Amino acid sequence: MSRSFWLGILVICAIALGACSRGTPAPAEAEASQDSAVPVKVGRVEQRPEPVEIQAIGNIQPYTTVSVKSEVGGELTGVHFTEGQEVHKGQLLFTIDPRPFEAALKLAEANRAKNLAQAARARADAERYRGLAAEGVISQQQYDQARADAEALQASVEADEAAIETARLQLSYTKIYAPISGRTGNLLVHEGNLVKENDVALVVINQIQPIYAVFAVPAQYLPEIRRYHSRRPLRVEASPKDSNQPGAVGVLTFIDNNVDTATGTIQLKATFQNRDRALWPGQFVDVTVTLTTQPDAIVVPAQAIQSGQQGQFVFVVKPDMTVESRPVVVDRTRGAYAIVSQGLQPGETVVTDGQLRLVPGSRVTVSGGEPAQ
Repeated sequence: MSRSFWLGILVICAIALGACSRGTPAPAEAEASQDSAVPVKVGRVEQRPEPVEIQAIGNIQPYTTVSVKSEVGGELTGVHFTEGQEVHKGQLLFTIDPRPFEAALKLAEANRAKNLAQAARARADAERYRGLAAEGVISQQQYDQARADAEALQASVEADEAAIETARLQLSYTKIYAPISGRTGNLLVHEGNLVKENDVALVVINQIQPIYAVFAVPAQYLPEIRRYHSRRPLRVEASPKDSNQPGAVGVLTFIDNNVDTATGTIQLKATFQNRDRALWPGQFVDVTVTLTTQPDAIVVPAQAIQSGQQGQFVFVVKPDMTVESRPVVVDRTRGAYAIVSQGLQPGETVVTDGQLRLVPGSRVTVSGGEPAQ
């Protein structure tokens, strides 16, 4: 047979094999065709009221701090509280040996009694001298001297009265009372030690009910803070770091009178009643200042927001279960959700998980997810 005959046979066989291949698809190819949709999780875009907030890190400070010192010197003879105890204003804290001051008071009272007697005699003498001077028995100079002596002794009595008041005051200082209500710290001077007047602190008392949270925010927020603060007290929430408990709620009570030029921030202070003592001096807390409420905010799960070369975007699931890439403008984030100012409409569905396998036009199948809450 000729060579051309065999070439024709080979061509016919190749055509037949191709036809058989197209008519009966392989099982693996059929399965790939059915599973071409990408499984994703989704969330729903909602429109709802959302607070406009400023986040910061703050430090808790006591409402008032008092270093208790002695106003007189002497031996510390009594400590009437325990370290870390809650004390009330007017509660007895310390006692200093009162005996030297009791003796000083008695001496002042004795001097007053002596000068009172002398003053009474001098007044009687001056009265007699007045009559004798009028009769010409004594000279006017003698009468004037008697009257001056009486007035001098009366002045001594008044000085004794002041000395007695001073002695009583010094004696009262031997008992030291709490000037404020609060919690005591470490006992810095123990019983039996000698203390000096206005020397070292005996104990420090911190008032923690109410209590302050001090924090700083960028100066760019100052106009908004002042504007809303002028209308009503601004709500402030403070949560201890890494705490799962609800934050304490207070109000903004102080805006500093100057911006820190080194950091470009303004210092603020919020007051908390702290009835449950959840806030403690020295703590660092997460602070949230609520300026106002945006009534019609567009809210989307924050996981849906992606970043690309053209900016932020989301994958929106269309009714035919394909996705489109939609650029968005995120105004702010709040917890697990983002507030979007442009790019989305309420009711739309966005992809929250599985975006790495998507391109515009990809078909998806929903494997889970929840609407924004």
